[in-house]
Amino acid sequence: MTREPDAWRWGVGRWEAYFALVLVSTVIYVLAGGEAWQRDAVAAVLLVALAPWYLLLGRRSADRAAPPPATLGYLAGAVVLSGAAAIAAPESSLVLFALCPQAFMMLAWRGAMLTVLALNATPALRFLWESTTVGAVVSFSLWAAVTMGFSAFFGFWVDRIIRQSRERAELIAELRATQAELAAANRRAGAMAERERLAAEIHDTLAQGFTSILMLLQAADSHLDQDPEQARRQISLAAGTARENLAEARALVAALPPAGLESSSLEEALQRLAERFGEEMGIPVEFTTSGPPRRLAAGVEVVLLRAAQEATANIRKHAGAGHVSVRLAYGGDTAVLEVRDDGAGFDPDAAAEAGRGFGLRGMRERVTQVGGRLEVGSAPGEGTVLTVEVPA
Repeated sequence: MTREPDAWRWGVGRWEAYFALVLVSTVIYVLAGGEAWQRDAVAAVLLVALAPWYLLLGRRSADRAAPPPATLGYLAGAVVLSGAAAIAAPESSLVLFALCPQAFMMLAWRGAMLTVLALNATPALRFLWESTTVGAVVSFSLWAAVTMGFSAFFGFWVDRIIRQSRERAELIAELRATQAELAAANRRAGAMAERERLAAEIHDTLAQGFTSILMLLQAADSHLDQDPEQARRQISLAAGTARENLAEARALVAALPPAGLESSSLEEALQRLAERFGEEMGIPVEFTTSGPPRRLAAGVEVVLLRAAQEATANIRKHAGAGHVSVRLAYGGDTAVLEVRDDGAGFDPDAAAEAGRGFGLRGMRERVTQVGGRLEVGSAPGEGTVLTVEVPA
């Protein structure tokens, strides 16, 4: 993000141009008087001295960035130089049109008003000293009152602008810092979410596939001597599962849809899952559908397939079931997946309290993310029914 320059600091350059114009005009006006050239020359030298004095101390004070001693030193020097010039040549007071605004740029309102009084004190005293009529004194007093009133109003306005500019600059800096912190937090949250997604994907695909391969190879090993044909069949199933695991790994690395859904429908993927699971376990596995089949959102189909994979993996590891049924039902606004087994069952509340079941927690999170709901009905010795309902 490109940082824009502070508006007040950007405007200081214009105030410097104004100061230079007033200073040059005053010097020319003083030298053009011609009545007492020695005094005019002294006044001009004093006025010209204001330029290096400003560059030395005043420039850093113009946006209130200089330390207070430097600011007070510059203004004290300006009061002395302009006052001495006014004593030498009254026309020098014209430079106060630039010096008075500087006081408000560099100091808070009360300090600036005192500085303005100090800047005008010498020209005022000289005028009063040289005045010989009451009318002139009254006229000068009225003019001084109007001038000071205007200075007070103008100074208060300038002070407010400077304060608001600094406050807004601080607020913008805080907002930028907050934005940077939020961006970092979002990156960390995104990385954490991606790690959780990968963990769930690995658990639902690769880990389950490796578990299936291991069980098939162990079963094949036990049949090598007594039933070589059965052993070869189980090794063939293990090889098929390995190929599917490899396809899942490639899809995971390439962020593609699950291999089961890449070139087929959800019904076909669930049908293959049920058939392969039945062959691996040597039990009847029934797959049925109801309602008019239709394609669901890609994310919803992935959730249903992963839920079926997790359910069958849990049956393989824990249930000891003799029969499994997988049912996919299409309704008007929802699609429902049901996986039922007649195995050992378990107590869902006790399992939740014990903190077991990473797969079930991950499945519930997946279903929630697509706006669905998951229910697990089970009891010891009564089998398990897993139901997933998602928007269609």
